Amino acid sequence: MTQDRVVIFDTTLRDGEQSPGATMTHAEKLEIAGLLDEMGVDIIEAGFPIASDGDFNAVSEIAKNAENSVICGLARAQLGDIDRCWDAVKHARQPRIHTFIGTSPLHRAIPNLTMDEMAERIEQTVTHARNLCDNVQWSPMDATRTELDYLYRVVEIAIKCGATTINIPDTVGYTAPRESAELIRKLLENVPGADEVVFATHCHNDLGMATANSLAAVEAGARQIECTINGLGERAGNTALEEVVMALKVRNDIMPYQTGIDSTKIMNISRRVAAVSGFPVQFNKAIVGKNAFAHESGIHQDGMLKNAETFEIMRPADVGLSETNIVMGKHSGRAALRSKLEDLGFELGDNQLKDVFVRFKALADRKKEIYDDDLIALMRTTADPEDERLKIEKLAVRCGTEGPQVADLVMVIDGDRQMTTQTGDGPVDATFNAVKALFPHEARLQLYQVHAVTEGTDAQATVSVRMEENGLIVTGQSADTDTVVASAKAYVHALNRLIVRRGKSGTDRREISYKDVS
Repeated sequence: MTQDRVVIFDTTLRDGEQSPGATMTHAEKLEIAGLLDEMGVDIIEAGFPIASDGDFNAVSEIAKNAENSVICGLARAQLGDIDRCWDAVKHARQPRIHTFIGTSPLHRAIPNLTMDEMAERIEQTVTHARNLCDNVQWSPMDATRTELDYLYRVVEIAIKCGATTINIPDTVGYTAPRESAELIRKLLENVPGADEVVFATHCHNDLGMATANSLAAVEAGARQIECTINGLGERAGNTALEEVVMALKVRNDIMPYQTGIDSTKIMNISRRVAAVSGFPVQFNKAIVGKNAFAHESGIHQDGMLKNAETFEIMRPADVGLSETNIVMGKHSGRAALRSKLEDLGFELGDNQLKDVFVRFKALADRKKEIYDDDLIALMRTTADPEDERLKIEKLAVRCGTEGPQVADLVMVIDGDRQMTTQTGDGPVDATFNAVKALFPHEARLQLYQVHAVTEGTDAQATVSVRMEENGLIVTGQSADTDTVVASAKAYVHALNRLIVRRGKSGTDRREISYKDVS
């Protein structure tokens, strides 16, 4: 690998999916993997094969279908994990095993291993992985809080045992950019054989410095950045792929490094990941946020009209954002809708297009103009019919200054039509009470959020809910020009996902202990 080349390692399907409520279906994982492969991502960490049969099957299928990317699976420092990982990734044209163990004092205490015992475990497991696969990545979890002399020791062991990539995770997002660079520099200078392997960086965003820490590590000699689409991941998330790619592209004057990413595909995959994960992108998110290329200040607007470079350091087209927005209406046909959705990053089969088209027409009858964001919101509410055990058929709400408010709800539950009338402290509360009366559950509502998708009094409201039941966390989203209807559908969407999570075969990933490499 040339010194100006930075490898992009995307872990959206592994670390990103570990975000509470962000679990993706098998089909969604395959779709996102295909988009990453097409985009030019060097390595796709497709999942954690030992976590469940579902994870194993997804990694295996992604490995079989990948055309360009290296397909990687995660494994703890256990022989069974590594064997299971290899069984999943071995179908890939370019497979990789990624094995890890926590090396800081806090993490050594979990398996109750001495420094010597952990060193022996590392030697055994990395050697085993290399005997199976010639592309092995090893990570000392919580590396940035590991004693430096011990970090030198275990990294040297991993290299001697055949690891070809050494990843240095900032597991809790504690490091600052200067420290991130200094650690990589010291490892390269003090570990025998360090010049023969690729050093990688995996940074979390707990203090908002993940991207800065990753770029600092690259300047110090790291040549692989681990990241996720939209920065999705545990807690505050990870280094965002779109941020590092565009930072390297825009600031090539001071960071002369190249990636193989097609940046014009960034916006499409960002929107798709937001849709399937249920995690909407905040409006002011760098690169992909709705306001990233918006200007309201009169001074900014005047400058933009005269020369766009006065207030924009990149063009919307650089990330695949179309300059035009209003193109669809009630007279648009199926072919136009399919073409527009493809431009936005959505590939639809004939049956799915038929369903979306019906709902598009219904929306077009209520809105004068259909914006890109309206279509994205519409796609976010597209459910797999097999996963729709609960469905709202009819909802009528009576509200006003005099309470209590009343909701009349008709739902179809496993094909059985049921109805109820419930009251509540407001129309949304009454509606949620009605859903719970027809489908009793113990899930606790953790988040209820509403925002307008586009401008105007006929704008769609997008509602996001997050619910928790016995450690299972799910999210639901829906959009409608009626906020209460959108709320009801989002609530039911979350319950449908909860039912799927309840019934998943195999071990749930949250029962896997000591799992997180990042």
